Amino acid sequence: MSTGSVEVVYRGIFQKSLAKNICRGIVFAAKKEGKIGIAFGRYSDSPERNGIPAKQFAVVADSEEEMEENLSRYEPDNNDVTIAADDTLCKGVESWAWYGLQPINKLLKEGGTLLVPSTRSSESLIGDIHRKGKPYNLAIVKAAASFSGLWVYKDDHTDVRLLGALAKVAPHIVSLESVVAAINEPKKNAAKEASARKAYALVASTAIGADNGNATVPYKFDLPGWKTMEEGLVIRGMTGEQKVPGRDGGYVPARNPTFKKFSTRTMRPVVNFDTCTECKICWLQCPDTCFDITPDGHYDANMEACCGCGVCEAVCPVDKCITMVNEEAFKDNGSQWEMWTKDKKSYAAWLSEKISEPPPRSHGFHHVGQYAGEIANESS
Repeated sequence: MSTGSVEVVYRGIFQKSLAKNICRGIVFAAKKEGKIGIAFGRYSDSPERNGIPAKQFAVVADSEEEMEENLSRYEPDNNDVTIAADDTLCKGVESWAWYGLQPINKLLKEGGTLLVPSTRSSESLIGDIHRKGKPYNLAIVKAAASFSGLWVYKDDHTDVRLLGALAKVAPHIVSLESVVAAINEPKKNAAKEASARKAYALVASTAIGADNGNATVPYKFDLPGWKTMEEGLVIRGMTGEQKVPGRDGGYVPARNPTFKKFSTRTMRPVVNFDTCTECKICWLQCPDTCFDITPDGHYDANMEACCGCGVCEAVCPVDKCITMVNEEAFKDNGSQWEMWTKDKKSYAAWLSEKISEPPPRSHGFHHVGQYAGEIANESS
């Protein structure tokens, strides 16, 4: 019996075609071995806008009976491999349709493999990944995250590289030769075949202990039983403002304490409060009401609520007052304004380091021709 399932967690819209190609590639490769398979999405277009985490799955089996047994669940929850298509997803995912922040390895079986394209080391990624409580493996394909736009597919071989790596870490699902055969049908593609074979040879896997990783406990809740469930749909009202201990004055809007929108973020804004003119434009234009008004009149981006859209950077009239920085440079969601008020000199050094240290990152395609321009710049 060689039934196996692969979960692909991806940035909605920006990586939708990438996830689809990976899952379909798994099924086509499995078919070369006489197996049957199915690829399907966990969600449709609705919750996938602006990089919100979403999922697709590929399930492979030797027989229809095995396939039906595996698909009887709402979603595969004992996956052989979880592919995180962007390494910042290792911090956890909240899809706007799940139930609080979900660890990236939650649906991975004991001894399974978390497969990530990343330029970071395994030690660095483990600091972001929540502890599973069971051993598993972390495999890294050395590559930057591949983002495209809604109607554009960035054909940079990320899909075939991950398929080649998958054949190495889970050969019972698909073999490398089956992957290669699927790549070369209906027409041989020597370049993509070479990419798949290279990823197979170079993918590095590390055993992760049950207690290794981020010790933060993700949000959990208890579903109401039938004796306590209320009639109809109940949505609790929230006050318009919340009081923050230690802040005397200013304005902080009330927010859902369990809805962690930050998992949508691939970049976050950092603010230079020394050059801020308190013009209010970031506060007015933020589509998610992420800016808190501080007691001294500045505007502090709340990192629990910020989804990293970049609007604040675009509308700020002061040069480099707000800068979008790669999310991988951060380990917490603490208040930047509180850091600045506590020690302005240290904050200036922190700000300079964050802006200059991590590799640049793009949300995806913003205009026609952007991908061609990036390739030209990389080769020049």
